[in-house]
Amino acid sequence: MIDNIEIRSLIPHSGTMCLLEKVAAWDAHSIRCLTETHRDPANPLRREGRLCAAHAVEYGGQAAAIHGALRARKEGQTAPPGYLAALRDLRWFADELDADAAPLEVEARLLLGEGAQCIYAIAVSAAGRLLAEARVTIAPRPSAGSADR
Repeated sequence: MIDNIEIRSLIPHSGTMCLLEKVAAWDAHSIRCLTETHRDPANPLRREGRLCAAHAVEYGGQAAAIHGALRARKEGQTAPPGYLAALRDLRWFADELDADAAPLEVEARLLLGEGAQCIYAIAVSAAGRLLAEARVTIAPRPSAGSADR
C-alpha cells in the first residue's frame, strides 16, 4: 500500500490540499485510493461546514494524477505536469461527501491517452455506495512562453 507521504512525492498537491491518504491498489489501467479527509474540519474544500459532492471531481482528479505518476515511475520517467481540462458526465448521488462516516474509495480508470494527455473515468464511493462519478480530461500544462507561439 502506498501511503500519504509517498503520494505527496508523486503529485504537486501539498498540505491539506493533498486529499488522498492511501493507494490500495493500482495497475496499468486503474487505481483505487482511500481517504478520510472528507470528514476533516480543515479540509480546504469545505464551505460553511460542509463538503459538497461536486468536490468528488477533485478527489478523482488527484487519483488520476497519482495513477499517471505511478505509471511514469514504473517506466523510469517523471509524469509531465497536467491539468484538468474538461469534465463530462458528472453525476452525483449524494448532496455531501462528508455525510458518510465510512472512508471514501476513489477510483480512476484510464480510458484513453498517454502521459499528461488522457481521459479517466472517476468514481467516489463510501461503504459500497456510489456518491459521484464523471469523466475527466487531463491535458498537458503549457510550457512557459507557449502563448507567444
